[in-house]
Amino acid sequence: MKKKMLSVLLTLTMALTMLAGCGQEGKEIPAASDEAPAQTPASEPEGSEEKDAETPSSGKSAYGDVTAKEQYNFQIIVKSMSSDFWRAAAKGAEDEAAALGVNVTVIGPNSNTDTADQVQMLNNAVNSKPDGIGIAAVDKEAVLPALQAAMDAGIPVICFNSGVPDAPEGSVYATASTDNYNAGGIAAENMYTALKDVIAASDKPVRIGVVNQDVTSDSVVNRGLGFIDKMMELVKADGKTAAVTGSDKYVDDAKEKGDAATADVIIEVRVPSQATSELCATEAGVLLNEDDLIGIMGTNQETAEGIVTADELLGKLGKDASAGNVIACGFDSGATVINAIENGIMYGAVTQSPRFQGQITVDLLTMIANGESVQNEETPAFWYDTDNMNDPEIAPNLIK
Repeated sequence: MKKKMLSVLLTLTMALTMLAGCGQEGKEIPAASDEAPAQTPASEPEGSEEKDAETPSSGKSAYGDVTAKEQYNFQIIVKSMSSDFWRAAAKGAEDEAAALGVNVTVIGPNSNTDTADQVQMLNNAVNSKPDGIGIAAVDKEAVLPALQAAMDAGIPVICFNSGVPDAPEGSVYATASTDNYNAGGIAAENMYTALKDVIAASDKPVRIGVVNQDVTSDSVVNRGLGFIDKMMELVKADGKTAAVTGSDKYVDDAKEKGDAATADVIIEVRVPSQATSELCATEAGVLLNEDDLIGIMGTNQETAEGIVTADELLGKLGKDASAGNVIACGFDSGATVINAIENGIMYGAVTQSPRFQGQITVDLLTMIANGESVQNEETPAFWYDTDNMNDPEIAPNLIK
């Protein structure tokens, strides 16, 4: 399936919708997936639309022209059933299954840090012998034995949202996800636009905080690193120096660490013990209480919400860095994040397409069950703020 067809179809259907979930100035991140041979799994990713729920099954898919040859049974495992983002992905999978005339069971742990629960769900799914499994892995290492078991049982797996780069060869047929590294970079570019004059004028070090959900999820780690690396690049291009501090994972994996003792800009990364809004708010609060903080980034819905919550008593966030406001950016959407952007508390955020991720996962599983070839697919992501959040290509992806 060609990416051009996918992009056109996605744009057309988005214009008709009123729903979906969590880019740069309304421009789609360029796709970068390669063709894969028929039935040949891919272990790494390369890189919404809405159908009327009351419309009878048409046998046509969100992906374009997929039809199911039989009434297949699929298991879909999301990262969390308590998140707006993942509920939107689940709804996309369920609606796509209804449109194609296949069956899906969508499950997921209570929190997207409940690794053991998700691994058990994956093992149970393998034991139920479905026609295919779709999973957004909480921990890319923890799922490896279960992926091997799925391959041994002849059950194809599609990863969505988060890839599993070290999956056993032959176990993962394709990955459908945002280019999370690029998306993190887009957040950095937009934040830097708001901060560059303050950084240039400062005669003492300033701080940019990053609240990352964890150190195990492929998607979140890549977003965080994409943000850090791009911010380091932008600061350096304007003649200043920067250094990364905080979480060892992000310090060690960043392209450049810098020297915190002499840096003009400190990028401090904090990771909560669990990805709850409360614990994310605690980490954000530590950063917001730093006198030299000028910007703060949350790399998913929970961390972005945590930043907003932490600021409720502090009142430091705003859109004017020159007036002393801390510039806050986020990832995904949800009522808390959208309201904060609309009210000038948050500067903006990057939204993905969770509903479409659920839809395309069912489409890819159906194609495999039909005996058709599949390939990695990059799903769209966009930067949004008060200037473009009502645009037809953005609004359908904002879950409120």
